[in-house]
Amino acid sequence: MSFKKYDKGVNHPPSFKRMIIMSYKQSADYLKDKVLPDTKIAIVIGSGLSSIIDNIEGKQVISYADIPGFVKSTAPTHKGEMVIGELFGQPIICMNGRVHFYEGYDMSEITNYIKTLKLLGVETLILTNASGSMKQELEPGSLVVIEDHLNLSGRNPLIGTNDDAMGPRFVDMSNAYSKELIEKVMDGNEDVLTKGTYVFTTGPSFETPAEIRAYRMLGGDIVGMSTVPEAIMGAFCGLNTLAISCVSNYGTGIPGSNVSDEELVRVTGLSQKRFVRVIQQLFEKI
Repeated sequence: MSFKKYDKGVNHPPSFKRMIIMSYKQSADYLKDKVLPDTKIAIVIGSGLSSIIDNIEGKQVISYADIPGFVKSTAPTHKGEMVIGELFGQPIICMNGRVHFYEGYDMSEITNYIKTLKLLGVETLILTNASGSMKQELEPGSLVVIEDHLNLSGRNPLIGTNDDAMGPRFVDMSNAYSKELIEKVMDGNEDVLTKGTYVFTTGPSFETPAEIRAYRMLGGDIVGMSTVPEAIMGAFCGLNTLAISCVSNYGTGIPGSNVSDEELVRVTGLSQKRFVRVIQQLFEKI
């Protein structure tokens, strides 16, 4: 059976799950001669933040569809391509777009590429996304460094057969978001960055006003539909992970709320210059 042709939404047998989980090795074998030597950093580009790719030199672009073991991204603004090159003097792998759980894939499928990155030598993983603010003071356009998360999806990418060669069965999440990287990215950027807790929901529907109130009571600052599965897999693989979120809108029920995909793209577009500058300054420190 080809993993590319299975029916989404079906409860597949353990043998199928094992095939999906191990497919990251096929991806690494395909990519190992294409990445630049000594590539230690990978960055995942979230909704509306792709202008940073303009700064990559010597670009080599590979569609996810051409990489064995990768799944296709169908979300708006997510191109679904890997960009290899140099960013601010550092060899890099840039994931231009991600695959979300709400697109119908298994949780292990949408995070398998993290294992591929580890096999390719990546040590630092930078995750980015767009999110909704649950606090009036976190205005659209704000850049938030994620220091912790609440996984309210009821799902975890590590459920199923464990690959002991990649990571432990039970993963310590106390430093899922690297305190060292948070300190480095915040240094000198206190005027443009704030720290916060990210709430992960599956989507694709946006949150109700009652849900926003509940998430805020639980300690959440921003909410979105990505990043946490990848952060969990990053912790499993022993990667140093940093996550930066661009607030694209207020959550439903908060004064000034305008929840739409179009508004997301508009607001994140206005924040891209600040985002690129933050990444450039970080690259000078790592």
